This record gives sequence, C-alpha cells and structure tokens, in this order.
Amino acid sequence: MSETNDLRSYLSALDALGDIQRITRVIDPNLEAAAVTRRSTENGRPAPFFEHLSGVGEGFRMIGAPGALSSVPGHPLARVSLSLGLPYTTTAAELVEHLRQAGTGQLLPPRRVAADSAPCKQNILTGEEARLDRFPIPFVHQSDGGPYVNTWGVIVARTPDGRWTNWSISRIMMIDDRHMTGLVLPGQHLGMIWREWEAIGEPMPYALFQGGDPGAAVVGGMTVPTEVDEGAYLGAVLGRPVDVVKCETNDLEVPASAEVVIEGYLSATRDAVEGPFAEFHGWALPETSPQPLFSIEAITYRDDPIWPLAAAGRPVDDSHVAPAAGISAEVVAVLQGAGLPITTAWLPLGAACFWTVITVPQNWRDVLPGMDTARFVHRIGEVLNGTRVGRLSPVVYVLDDDVDPANDSDLLWALATRVHPSLRQEQWHGPIMPWYPCFLEEELHNGWGAIVVHDALLPAVGSGRVPPATFDGVFPAAVRAKVLAAESEQTGDTGSAEQTGDSGSAASS
Repeated sequence: MSETNDLRSYLSALDALGDIQRITRVIDPNLEAAAVTRRSTENGRPAPFFEHLSGVGEGFRMIGAPGALSSVPGHPLARVSLSLGLPYTTTAAELVEHLRQAGTGQLLPPRRVAADSAPCKQNILTGEEARLDRFPIPFVHQSDGGPYVNTWGVIVARTPDGRWTNWSISRIMMIDDRHMTGLVLPGQHLGMIWREWEAIGEPMPYALFQGGDPGAAVVGGMTVPTEVDEGAYLGAVLGRPVDVVKCETNDLEVPASAEVVIEGYLSATRDAVEGPFAEFHGWALPETSPQPLFSIEAITYRDDPIWPLAAAGRPVDDSHVAPAAGISAEVVAVLQGAGLPITTAWLPLGAACFWTVITVPQNWRDVLPGMDTARFVHRIGEVLNGTRVGRLSPVVYVLDDDVDPANDSDLLWALATRVHPSLRQEQWHGPIMPWYPCFLEEELHNGWGAIVVHDALLPAVGSGRVPPATFDGVFPAAVRAKVLAAESEQTGDTGSAEQTGDSGSAASS
C-alpha cells in the first residue's frame, strides 16, 4: 500500500504536491529554523526544507513540520495520510477508520534486514566519536532549557524480559555532546518500561531514530494500546512489514532507512534536570523536573542526513495531528467493542486535543431499543472512564453524525446550538494527564480530576427534530437542482466543493 518507505521518498511526495518550501539560504539551527517552522504552521504554508545549516557537518539538512497540517488546498491531512501510505485526499473519518481496522486486525511485525543493506549504517560513530556536535540539534524556543535532540524522532525501548517493544515520541534535551535527558512520565509507555528497569536497578538500553518510515513518527505520537508493539502496528497500517536493522551496541532494532540513530543507555535513577519546553497546549510553561540521563554509546547516520523538526506550540502543529488521529481511532475501537453504535470520533485540532467529539448514527435508538438519550451518553462515559485513552481528553461531546467533527464550522455551530450550558452533562472522576493547564495545581499534583461528558444529541427523527437551515435542508430538490445546474453552466463548478475541516524532489538520495 505504501510508496513512501523513508523520509526522502515522503518528502518527494510532498514536493510533488507543492507542499515543500525549499529554504536555500544558510539557516541557524539555534532558534531560526524553529522560528521559520512556526511561521509555516501558523500560516498554513508548505513544510520548510532547510538545505544549508550553519555550524554542523557538511551535507546536513533539516525538514520542518513534517507531520503538521498540509498546505494542499482542501486536504489538510495530506501529510499524515501520506506518512501512513494512504492517499493524500484521505479525510479525518477515513483516517480514523483505517487506524481502527489496523489496530483490531492482524499485526505485521518488523522484518530484520542485513546491516550492509541498511542506509542508516552508511556512517558509524562509536565511543568518544559518538558526539552530537556535528548534528543540527535545534534550540526550539527561547524559553527552553536547552537544545532539543528530539522533537519528531522515535525512542525505542524494550522491557527487561523482552515481551514488549515500544516506539514512542518524547521530548529529549541535550545536556552535552555525550548526554541527554527527557520526559519519562509514569503514565506513558516509555515510563512504564523504564520503571521495570528501575525496579531491577539496571540502565535501560534505548535507541532514538530520526527519519525512517515516515509513519513511525506518526504512530509513535499516537496512543497504541499498552503492550502492543508500535512497529507491528505500523506494519498493519502500511500493509507491509517495516524493514529494521539491529543496533550497534544493543539488541534493539530501528528502521533500516532511518536518517540518524542514537544508541545508548538510560540511567535507572532520575539524576538530571529536564526542561522547560514550550508544549502542545500552546504555553511556554517554566516547568522543570528530575528525569533519567541518556548516555550516548553510538551514532549511525545516512550520507547527507535530514533531521526532522517539530516546533511545538499553540495549535495546530505536528504535536496535534498524529495524537488526534490515533486517540480518535482507539476511542472508536473501545466504544464499538463495548457494543455501542459509533460513527466516528475526532479530537478537534484547534483545541490542542483537549476535547473528544464522538458522533453516533441517527438510528442508534433502533440498535439499542429501550435506551434513552441520557442512558446512552452515560454508557459512553462509563466505557471511556474505564480506559486510559478515554481519560486523555477532559471534555467529551456526543453529537449526531449529521456533523463532521473535523470541520470546525460544523462543530462550532453544533456545540453552540446543542450543548446546554449547565444540564445534560456528567462528570467522571479519575486519573488525569499532567500536562493540562486547565486543571487546578492541586489536581495536577495529585493526578486526579474530572472529565465531563456532554449530551448534545438531537431528538429522534419524527419526535421534535427540525431540519437545518441550509441549502440542502430548507430548499426543494427541484430548486436545488436548478441552482446547481446554473452554477455548473456558468463556472464549470458542480457545487460539490469540499469542506476543509481543521485546515488549515526536496530530499534527494
């Protein structure tokens, strides 16, 4: 299914769509590259491809916003869709359904290939030579605690008994040329695996790869269920196994086509200070925390490597699109798995993934005879509250599927006209994620708070539901046909213009 099996072929595909902006002047990785990237995401521009970087090794390049919204008109999800081997025209609902099917179907584990056929082994640095000083480690925001080695790369970690291998994205800050630190949070998969190594008092082997299969970073930014290997899940999404190669200094495996691979060990104690870092919620909070230390044992990289950069901040950028798609797919899977009729789900990107919008078919009452609206929405909240993914968004809305939850115009109208300001809502108390600035300090400290589920469902057809005051809703079919025919004759436009939803070769071998 997939034709973009490495970062370079992916960037070539974007270039063919006009979604790459070549930056030929010399760019400083210290703040300037991230500033250009933020201008790109904030203004809906093509992804900036930095061909010349100052202060780094010869031939090193950088791509900004590889997983953000696309500039292709009418197709805001083109980048994430192409990353996952799907057509660039894929809609949010189609993307969510594809991911749901992959997660509930047969997984395809990675396929190991020989080191001599792996592009990521073209250059190998070990021992004292394995240093970061030749690489374009970006200083992303002026308020950050240091340059950040990882903003769109994937960390590989494995449990001590080998039962679970995790691929995930987590921010990692450079301390010096041989050491890094990063967020290792207890509720995230990387933190769960690290705790097992901490329990036996041994450092955890890790690998951090940049580039490779473009879908790896997208899947690494999702919420694949606990103890499901992301590498095998990505294979199911792509319809083919991912080619991987063994690391130089440990038994972990990374995509053979990765641009850069950093290998080493993560300390079993929290003996470094990480942060601050401006984050996906859109605020440059001054927070720091004690975190484990990443030591560097080896670095391998392709000739003329390309370093991906995601400049996180106020929506919408890379840090919103992949999580929205992945969380939405898992929400649909758990609700449908509980026997509930669900059309789709979506985390509105402009809300920084703090909302989950669930839509249900208009015949849900036929599927669940005898169940009224309040009980139906209560059951949705009950199922969500019992899952990790269901508590990732503190606000949940349940709507009829006449609304496209990925279309901001549709969604804002529906929320404004269907959500009661104080009634038809239910709170569910339980664990909360530590990164939501909307919670009280005490709630964040305790990791405990409420999610609220809003019942925004319409009455049943024939029981008080009125038609929407739209072109399709309040004009006879004959009149609509006459108007559309006249438009077509005048402009060649059939009247089927697409709604754009949340919208908003570059890499030669």
